[in-house]
Amino acid sequence: MTNDQKREPTPVDTIAEEWVDTQLELYPEFHVWLGRPGREGEYADYSPAGAEHAIGKVRETLARIEAAEPVDDIDRVTKMDLTRELQLTVEKHEAGFAQRDLNVIASPPQELRDIFDLVPTDTEDDWANVAKRLHNLPAAMNGYIETLRSGIAAGNVPAIRQVREVLAQARKQVADTGFFFEFTADAKPLNGTLPESLKGDLADGAKEAAQAYATLADFFENELAQHAPEKDAVGRELYALASRSFLGATVDLDETYEWGIEELARMRAEQESIAREIKPGATVLEAIEFLDGDASRKLHGTDALQRWMQETSDRAIEELGKSHFDIPAEIRRLECMIAPTQEGGIYYTGPSDDFSRAGRMWWSVPEGVTEFDTWRELTTVYHEGVPGHHLQIAQATYNKAQLNSWRRIAGTSGHAEGWALYAERLMEQLGYLDDPADRLGMLDGQRMRAARVVLDIGVHLEKPLPDGSRAWTGEDAFPFLRENVNMNDGFVRFEVNRYLGWPGQAPSYKIGQRIWEQLRDEYARREGASFDIKAFHKKALDIGGVGLDTLKAALLD
Repeated sequence: MTNDQKREPTPVDTIAEEWVDTQLELYPEFHVWLGRPGREGEYADYSPAGAEHAIGKVRETLARIEAAEPVDDIDRVTKMDLTRELQLTVEKHEAGFAQRDLNVIASPPQELRDIFDLVPTDTEDDWANVAKRLHNLPAAMNGYIETLRSGIAAGNVPAIRQVREVLAQARKQVADTGFFFEFTADAKPLNGTLPESLKGDLADGAKEAAQAYATLADFFENELAQHAPEKDAVGRELYALASRSFLGATVDLDETYEWGIEELARMRAEQESIAREIKPGATVLEAIEFLDGDASRKLHGTDALQRWMQETSDRAIEELGKSHFDIPAEIRRLECMIAPTQEGGIYYTGPSDDFSRAGRMWWSVPEGVTEFDTWRELTTVYHEGVPGHHLQIAQATYNKAQLNSWRRIAGTSGHAEGWALYAERLMEQLGYLDDPADRLGMLDGQRMRAARVVLDIGVHLEKPLPDGSRAWTGEDAFPFLRENVNMNDGFVRFEVNRYLGWPGQAPSYKIGQRIWEQLRDEYARREGASFDIKAFHKKALDIGGVGLDTLKAALLD
């Protein structure tokens, strides 16, 4: 069956489609993420009661999918992966994940604000919905605070490091220069102006949203901090659940830690070899210093960064679409954006279901950063764009004829980020990183990802340090990462805080890459002389964003 041949929906498809509808009902923000109209301006119920209601729906759907009979291979993959995800959701609920859901990058304090980056703002009605969402934010925040309070009562509290860091983030939103005030001050539709009454409503909403963050900050400082443990480690039981969640696979954490140490050493040796190509006899740091002094490899200002991102992305799509991948017209539009925040980080958001909103590559540039080195960042554009996240995620969105809605929006970090790192190495193999400087930049990122495997598992499982001297603590994380990346201290500090508060997520990139490469190699071994890597990529991506254990079963079983 080809991508444009319509598949007759099955009972398994119906269960999966209805689960998407249930998620849209439980989490109205999904409407924005998917570009589907409805529930404009609303938030999910972040309270303990909301969580209990949601887990009831999870259990109902789990019972239905477990009882369903697949009719073909597509059904078998859907049943396998939806069952895996729902079972894991129940396990995480019972382990109290929501009670301690606080970190510097991807927890409710960020999510409640981040949704405004994607809401439509073209019309007066769009801005009226923005005002509604601003007015609804305090109730969502109060529900979240109630959930954290239930964690205090249960003795299930995030580490003090995360409390302090997100407290600082919350205070930024309270200031007159905070996001909500600046966002609404610039409010205008594409054509014309807003009525004064709506401008006033937006201003009031901005004040209410900022006050919600003031309430959160007060709760952090005067209540949650009193109960937060100093230790960053979450322990083996919670970590194993988190790792399964991000990978969609179960791995031997002890073996993976040892592999991470070996992989880090290999990355270091490869970097040292390329450094000598760049400048004979140079160390890695000397080669980096040499490249940092090369004016031809620098961009000045975020406008120049955005233009370079877009030009690089457009060129990759055009060239790879001719030679190495089948890229449909809908997928060829990728918008490169400077994010409205200054928290650090680069990320991708997928297209809306109908492609009316394109896939977007976002760069959140930290405050004060005005210069960018192209040799460091070229591989990032391929990671986030094509053949990385955009090709992977937009292809699943495009594949409507064969895949139900859930299959097109599901996925794990290990699948997505593992593919993106796999894509970086692929671009090297295709000749796009022939310049040793660009290869050094790619390896800088790969070395960081290997270091994260060691750091993340090491801290949270309190493993022995690589030198065997004693057990890891959170305080070891900054000097260890600083030794293994060539980035400013502000970025390194943010990254370390992210790993310590979001266990299992950062290693999923490199572990995911490892699993992707293992699957390709085993698939090639079985195919023998008939192996076609382009066909392998198409078959793998056409499966959609499943867990990596499901991907392995779909490709090899």
